[in-house]
Amino acid sequence: MSGTQRRAGLSLSRIFAVPLLLVVVTLVGLVSALVGNGPADALSWAALGALVLVMAWSWLKPGAPRT
Repeated sequence: MSGTQRRAGLSLSRIFAVPLLLVVVTLVGLVSALVGNGPADALSWAALGALVLVMAWSWLKPGAPRT
């Protein structure tokens, strides 16, 4: 099965699940950084750091298409 055929069978929920999860985690991090102190600051660092790690992993993984 080629890549095009495999992608054609995916539903919208499967395609956008990870990006939506990243949006939610980022929003939680941003809101907690704005409204809280102490543990909320740690939550914001963890949430926003996770986003940076996911982007770095996606960019650096072998075989990733570069545009």
